[in-house]
Amino acid sequence: MRKRVLLSWSSGKDSAWTLRELRQRSDVEVAGLLTSINEQFDRVAMHAVRTDLLRRQADSVGLPLRLVSLPFPCGNDVYEERLRGAIGAAQADGIEGIAFGDLFLTDVRQYRERMMEGTGIAPLFPLWGRPTAELAREMTGGGLRARITCVDPRRLPASLAGKEYNGDFLGALPDGVDPCGENGEFHSFAFDGPMFNRPVEFAIGETVERDGFIFTDLL
Repeated sequence: MRKRVLLSWSSGKDSAWTLRELRQRSDVEVAGLLTSINEQFDRVAMHAVRTDLLRRQADSVGLPLRLVSLPFPCGNDVYEERLRGAIGAAQADGIEGIAFGDLFLTDVRQYRERMMEGTGIAPLFPLWGRPTAELAREMTGGGLRARITCVDPRRLPASLAGKEYNGDFLGALPDGVDPCGENGEFHSFAFDGPMFNRPVEFAIGETVERDGFIFTDLL
């Protein structure tokens, strides 16, 4: 009996590659995507991807989308309350696990595990511990295409916002920047690859600085 799981979907490359990994397993069935959005701006938090594009992603990968709407600003108590509500609804629908695209941040993993304790839903980490330089090459070489939507200008050049996640982008990263952006150096929007039935169409909008980060809008 395959375990029915949701995938925590950020709209970025790691989530997309996690979907590919899950679909290659015989013990799980991906039953949907779970995404937190900023209800004031109607965008995915941090990635700043418009919810309309998020829905187009879900349509292209052929999975239902479950949204967790968060106020702005959002305190941790409100975030946890709404996430627990989403977890409870998932359990009522027969979901047995939630998969995350985390790579190596132990504190993040432990936080997710604590949130799952006592819920009857198991946390899964299909990409955990993979060397990120190797994983980045695997993703770009395996047909995944993604566009950079946010960069931290304290860690890498602001000019990399809006670029495609490929070999040229990886070669332009300064020393010390994780090639998968696991430390929050950059965020992305996945739009094509083996996990999509068709490319997600979009246009590149303006690039702006906001709250200390550089965002490239996708339309």
